[in-house]
Amino acid sequence: MKSLDAFTIEDRRRVRCVLADIDDTLTTEGRLTAEAYVALEALQKSGLLVIAVTGRPAGWCDHIARMWPVDAVVGENGAFYFRYDEYRRKLVKRFLLSDEERTANRLRLDALCTDILNQVPGADVASDQLYREADLAIDFCEDVDPLPWPEVERIVALFEAAGATAKISSIHVNGWFGTYDKLTMTRILMAECFDLDLDRDKASCVFVGDSPNDAPMFAFFPHAVGVANLAQFADRLDAHPAYVTDEPSGAGFAALAKALIAGRSSPP
Repeated sequence: MKSLDAFTIEDRRRVRCVLADIDDTLTTEGRLTAEAYVALEALQKSGLLVIAVTGRPAGWCDHIARMWPVDAVVGENGAFYFRYDEYRRKLVKRFLLSDEERTANRLRLDALCTDILNQVPGADVASDQLYREADLAIDFCEDVDPLPWPEVERIVALFEAAGATAKISSIHVNGWFGTYDKLTMTRILMAECFDLDLDRDKASCVFVGDSPNDAPMFAFFPHAVGVANLAQFADRLDAHPAYVTDEPSGAGFAALAKALIAGRSSPP
């Protein structure tokens, strides 16, 4: 991974869209700082598309899409996108799976949840589970004492043994039935709402994240960025971003925002 300083002015000038994870990328120790929120707003005001791409639940994403300075949000690791249409004053919701599929999957996930909690002492259901539409989030360090890494891997193995996809964030193991991920729904969102073909236009997008569930995005985007706290997962990533910030979490995101805005304002 190269320093953010290696992200050239010419490449930054071409950026049209910023895709950002939330937990420990925008937030710092569980809080959205003023610095990170102002950076989000500054990016949007500079003319860039700003998309949150998160493992957080539908209930949170409803709020984020309506209230934050973002153009859309991809939630539950790619289960859906939400976008607030200001002209129609309507929240547009696009799920990958049908209502019937999600209902059937919920029954399977509920049974799997009981099995995981019985087999992994100290794990718990994530506090935001009530607001989820498509996945199961198992907390390994947000509101519980941090679990040893072998226990986190044990949670992943139990999901996978049941035929589910499992991804590790900085705080949860998220599991769902389906083969989608953050990149799958981001492709759909960009094509349907912003007329962007990611295979053609991926160099015009920046993704910034911090954990293993961001690996599909790190692998795909040539200008992917990790905030400094990504280092704790460096040997557990399937793919690494091109760049890494000097600062962790929200401060790292703010540094990236400043660099991108400077690139837009610099003369060719």
